[in-house]
Amino acid sequence: MANTKSARKAARKIARRTEINKARRSRMRTAVRQVEEAIATGDKTKALDAMKNAEPALMRAAQQGQVHRTAASRKVSRLAHQIAKLGK
Repeated sequence: MANTKSARKAARKIARRTEINKARRSRMRTAVRQVEEAIATGDKTKALDAMKNAEPALMRAAQQGQVHRTAASRKVSRLAHQIAKLGK
């Protein structure tokens, strides 16, 4: 347990930030999951619509520090590539 006043305050701040970060990470993962589900069904239009929501969600998560920026870019690239393959 925190001993000093500042350490107790820091613990409270960490708890608040953890809740915010969990919500943001969950929002990002949900958006990505929707794209992956659309790809799995083979519906290109649904996948493109889901991707319009997922790409900004991923980039926002990267900007806010939930995921690394290169990891977010890699995920967007891989999803886009999978969507492009649906057209063939």
